[in-house]
Amino acid sequence: MSSTTVGDLTELEQARLDFQQKLLAAGLLIETAVPGLYGRSGEFEDIVDGIDRVVVAAAGAAATRLRFPPVFPRTSFERTDYIASFPHLTGAVTTFAGTNAEHAELLAARARGEAWDSWLEPADTVLVSAACHPAYARYTGTLRDGGELLDVYGYCFRHEPAVDPARMQAFRMHEFVCLGTAAAAEQHRDSWIDRGLDVLDSLGLDATAVPANDPFFGRAGRMLAANQRHENLKTELTVRLYGDLDEGTAVVSCNCHRDHFGDTFGITTADGEVAHSACVGFGMERIALAMLRTHGTAVDTWPISVRNRMFP
Repeated sequence: MSSTTVGDLTELEQARLDFQQKLLAAGLLIETAVPGLYGRSGEFEDIVDGIDRVVVAAAGAAATRLRFPPVFPRTSFERTDYIASFPHLTGAVTTFAGTNAEHAELLAARARGEAWDSWLEPADTVLVSAACHPAYARYTGTLRDGGELLDVYGYCFRHEPAVDPARMQAFRMHEFVCLGTAAAAEQHRDSWIDRGLDVLDSLGLDATAVPANDPFFGRAGRMLAANQRHENLKTELTVRLYGDLDEGTAVVSCNCHRDHFGDTFGITTADGEVAHSACVGFGMERIALAMLRTHGTAVDTWPISVRNRMFP
């Protein structure tokens, strides 16, 4: 990987900035005042919808379709244990529940240009960090024989402000989740590695499957990350958006959770064992960006075979 510096930016940082500016100039993304937070044009949404048609076609087996809002109960969030591993990515909702006098104090602070969020209190909702997280509470108890296969699609939030358009703070994941035995969960994850590569190949993307780990926080997190790699619990399908300047961008993630969610949400298999789970998540915006980077920003010039798959 190159570490060449261009002005005050590395070559990689410059490439990311150039790509961001190209997308904004083309009107595909809409800039906001917050780094990594974008609006999407109708054309960008058409690309995402086309990708999703290909993803759904690859899923094959019937799954229970679940769609959740971008916030979910704080009680469920706490049971995921996400805050223990990823406090730096978490977003929690706060709201005002004070008196008229406190509201006046808040307004006075705002008028002085001071911070006013100290008058807000935690609400009973948290921003969704992984599309599958709101689903697990629904399955507390005993699974039916054969377990469950879920199709979950929704917005996720992670606090990662960045210039790189592939690192958005709000993005969509289409996830296919298996709840059942350890063998079923592992088979689900493993089968989606090749299937995911086939999906990306059909979209004209050159993807690679690589062992990976989540960005766990702190000193203990480094141990968790090493263990995740050692036990081969996470595989990412990556595309090199910036050539050899970095190791590639993950656009699909295939994960084995083992019995983590089964244990914390009290989910058991039909034979009384703690349920295991696995999911494959397709990053819809990242796949769209990979296609725009690979095929160009004018969709009508993309390979006809790709367009026919996306827009039958």
